[in-house]
Amino acid sequence: MDLALTGPVALAERRLAWLDARQRVLAANIANADTPGFRPSDLPPFAELLARRGAPRLAATDPRHIVPASAGLTARPDRLALERTPDGNAVALDQQALRVAETDQQHALAMGLHRKYLALFRIALGQHG
Repeated sequence: MDLALTGPVALAERRLAWLDARQRVLAANIANADTPGFRPSDLPPFAELLARRGAPRLAATDPRHIVPASAGLTARPDRLALERTPDGNAVALDQQALRVAETDQQHALAMGLHRKYLALFRIALGQHG
């Protein structure tokens, strides 16, 4: 049984991949804080990603059926960015900084859970180190 493909370990790894992708998106937002006309983006919430991937796939039995796009980690425009500067830039550095800090806290939690779960397996296998 591969622990990386099942259960809490796989969930923690998916969460860590989502957090990594979100940090990249937020870093791009901050890097473009002075770019005229730039609109910030963000990833869909992790719970939404889990709901899409966890749902059973529909069979396309007819060529006229609509096949859903894959549920990848693609950034979408930030719907909460309401304010714009006169040059059209909608990046609010305070909001982006809060999101970066929130993502960092979530990353620390996911890493802690990942480590603890693997430590439980080591103990169960008799490897106390």
